[in-house]
Amino acid sequence: MTEHSFWTKTWVLVKRYLLNKYILTLVVFGLIMFFVGDQSIRVRLHKARQIRELEQQRDIYQNAIDEAQNQLQTLSSKDSLEKFAREKYLMHQNNEDVFLVPEHD
Repeated sequence: MTEHSFWTKTWVLVKRYLLNKYILTLVVFGLIMFFVGDQSIRVRLHKARQIRELEQQRDIYQNAIDEAQNQLQTLSSKDSLEKFAREKYLMHQNNEDVFLVPEHD
């Protein structure tokens, strides 16, 4: 009997609050704001994730730009440019031979 009366009292309270027109209006409004529209929470979370990914890409590209600018400053003299061409692209002058010696750790 006690369990039956508990559920009956609970149902009466739930029915009284959930069927209240103001509470019902707030619940419906909240569901609409969450699931429907361009400014829904679902869309906002998706856009926030996209923004984080784009910011990470921006940081990667900015680091690559900084590295390229540093390399450009390093290659400003003819000697450093020649050294870079010999090391990276294995270029040589007409009267010389290039030998590759592997580095061992």
